[in-house]
Amino acid sequence: MNEVFRYLLMIVVMLFTLTTIAAWLIWLERRMLALWQDRYGPNRAGPFGLLIVAADTIKLFFKEDWIPPFAEKTIFVIAPAIVAAAVLLSFVVVPFAPGILVADLNIGLLFFLAMSSLGVYSIVLGGWASNNKYSLLGALRGASQMISYEVFMGLSLMGVVMLSGSFRLTDIVMAQKDHWFVVTQPVGFILFLIAGIAETHRLPFDIPEAESELVAGFHSEYSGMKFGMFFIGEYLGITLVSAMVVTIFFGGWLGPFLPPLVWFALKTFVFIVLFILLRASLPRPRYDQLMEYGWKIILPVALLNLLITGAFALLKG
Repeated sequence: MNEVFRYLLMIVVMLFTLTTIAAWLIWLERRMLALWQDRYGPNRAGPFGLLIVAADTIKLFFKEDWIPPFAEKTIFVIAPAIVAAAVLLSFVVVPFAPGILVADLNIGLLFFLAMSSLGVYSIVLGGWASNNKYSLLGALRGASQMISYEVFMGLSLMGVVMLSGSFRLTDIVMAQKDHWFVVTQPVGFILFLIAGIAETHRLPFDIPEAESELVAGFHSEYSGMKFGMFFIGEYLGITLVSAMVVTIFFGGWLGPFLPPLVWFALKTFVFIVLFILLRASLPRPRYDQLMEYGWKIILPVALLNLLITGAFALLKG
């Protein structure tokens, strides 16, 4: 009974913490973009504009939750929930600190890849159910982009699996006691980061949304809290990819002096800020350039990295 209560408590705390982080990342992104682009950003509602998040949340709750009469209503309503649910399920296997995780699965890395890949259903179903040509184009772009870059994401992690000898994320963290895997797998780290940015369809890979071309892409017809679910899913995705980069390549919770959870939070925060900096500084490539870049450059590099890591592991063994 105590074990069940512990799991339930962990799930409730994790849900509350993650949704809170996703909400406040909106404020952080606005402030950081303003800093880098030499403008004010939110600064009126509360100290440092902090209450702008509360104002946005209240606005979304009270906005008319409109469903277009030409949409496939059931699928239109379900689609936004899929992306948030998929990302939250991925967090189940993330070890925030020793003993602070929901499920320490021996296939944790595979579970993460499987759950993160489910997010594509949200984009495809939302774009198709909207019965809008711009939404459908955004959905098709998103599907091809996410499915393609999932291949490279999986291949980029196989070197770490070889060196650690496990798919369990806690084992991968403990295998980095002597040195972080970013030292022995720098190419894998870069490939995983690029694939993670593409998976979360953030700039410079926000091809499915592309406001200058597709209005707002797959969520053009969404409003109210359904639009808010897409928004929350995006920021949860940023947090998830940042947490996984830290776990797999930067020693997870490992570090001197500070408590393990603090180390994990600090490292994750650095990569969240990197996601925001990319939005502030890089232009969006064309859709064909994005796909060509993935299949003609990233795939061969990922396979070569896998081959070299395998040879190194055999020689070491």
